[in-house]
Amino acid sequence: MQPLPDPLPATGETPAQPYAGLTPDVVMDALDAAGLRGDGRILQLNSYENRVFQIHLEDGRIVVAKFYRAGRWSDAQILEEHTFARELAEAEVPAVAPLVLVAPTADMTTLSPATLRGTPPTLAQWTTTAGSTPWRYAVTPRCGGRSPELEDPAVLEWIGRFLARLHVVGERRPFEHRLHFDGTLRVRAAVASLADSPWIPMGAFQPWQRTALQALDAVDDRLAGLADLTLLRVHGDCHVGNLLWTPTGPHFVDLDDAVTGPAVQDLWMLLGGNRHEMQAQLGALLDGYETLRAFDRRELALIEPLRTLRLILHSHWIARRWDDPAFPIAFPNFDSPSYWAQQTTQLQEQLEAMAEPPLIA
Repeated sequence: MQPLPDPLPATGETPAQPYAGLTPDVVMDALDAAGLRGDGRILQLNSYENRVFQIHLEDGRIVVAKFYRAGRWSDAQILEEHTFARELAEAEVPAVAPLVLVAPTADMTTLSPATLRGTPPTLAQWTTTAGSTPWRYAVTPRCGGRSPELEDPAVLEWIGRFLARLHVVGERRPFEHRLHFDGTLRVRAAVASLADSPWIPMGAFQPWQRTALQALDAVDDRLAGLADLTLLRVHGDCHVGNLLWTPTGPHFVDLDDAVTGPAVQDLWMLLGGNRHEMQAQLGALLDGYETLRAFDRRELALIEPLRTLRLILHSHWIARRWDDPAFPIAFPNFDSPSYWAQQTTQLQEQLEAMAEPPLIA
């Protein structure tokens, strides 16, 4: 599943071959340098943004190592994500926190920016050869699960309670370094940057651009009366592919897209189908959510605007990653007129959806 795209780079542009040289041997050596010795079994897991591996250790544990894409998040942003995961785990909210790493060799260091002194060393840097770009990585325990059955109202109520618990922890303190919801500002910058992409067919792109700007104006209209909404630390990319279900209930294994935003950001992506179906799903989610935390019903007016922003950012995300060889394979029609015509139609549908009254629950 695609993550919530980062509309503007955190530390510079990503190289065209972001993971060239990240071989299984390099992965195993990096973990060995952190005191986590593998037994040779390694499996690459699905991920567009980062590279993620499941690794069996000699001591019998199974861990997941995530090697971060260069230029996407700063060290401070990653460590804030780790801190949030640790807070959730300490509050017994099901989320997998990264392991504390040690640095027994000169080629591996743990990273802790001055602004985050005192945080446990959960982010490491491994250098393979002198002068080469170091790999940043983190390691978590393996925690499996399956997709939740969202057609079951009882499951949705359980997920609602789970998200409320996450938000109770999320509102205790703010993020200082991670992205902050800013309405349409970053998305307008993303639309402008797409106009400079030489391989996007301009004949099809220009109608999309006009429709995108109209849609962003409609988003601004919705936001105009909601200036005093509460913003807090949220998961940020809460779709069914990022939510795992076990006999003990739902949990997250990754907070890579955690941001400061409205609580509804973590609810709307779980809704699907026609308006009647989404309204029923939303009712079940909020039945669970409001047993543990109050929900500002005004945020329901943000569901279609947030969907619109994500739709635009998804195209920008692909454009920024187009030089990565994995992306033309995954999105083969992106540089064709048909892609942009389809996206234009979807944005026109979003304009219609935003003209309707918000969902109620």
